[in-house]
Amino acid sequence: MTAQKGRDLLLKIDTTGAGVFQTVAGLRANALSFNAESVDVSHQESAGAWRELLAGAGLKTANVRGQGIFKDAASDETIRSYFFNGTIRNWQAIVPDFGTVEGLFQITALEIAGRHDAEVTFELALESAGEIAFTAV
Repeated sequence: MTAQKGRDLLLKIDTTGAGVFQTVAGLRANALSFNAESVDVSHQESAGAWRELLAGAGLKTANVRGQGIFKDAASDETIRSYFFNGTIRNWQAIVPDFGTVEGLFQITALEIAGRHDAEVTFELALESAGEIAFTAV
């Protein structure tokens, strides 16, 4: 995989539940991470006293972070209301030359900041709330 432009990493949301995704407005930076817990099944007779793990067990999670500026009132209200109402919606993270990650997420953190000589910015964090699908490019 060759280098890609960071602006091509997109975060989209299905605001109506109809399967139509819109890019989250004003984002300047995004990050996507996956996690899988391991289940330790080691015991007294494990070969060489090495840890043994149970394949396919444990919780899998996906986390998305975004940073940006407020761009328009409609997208600002969507993000704000989803956070305060604990709304779980279908989101997409599009990774250039890699694929699309799609699934249910909840906004678990929303931070708003501003300096006296700059724009108001926001950061949000999403946590997966169900099975995540991956579609390769």
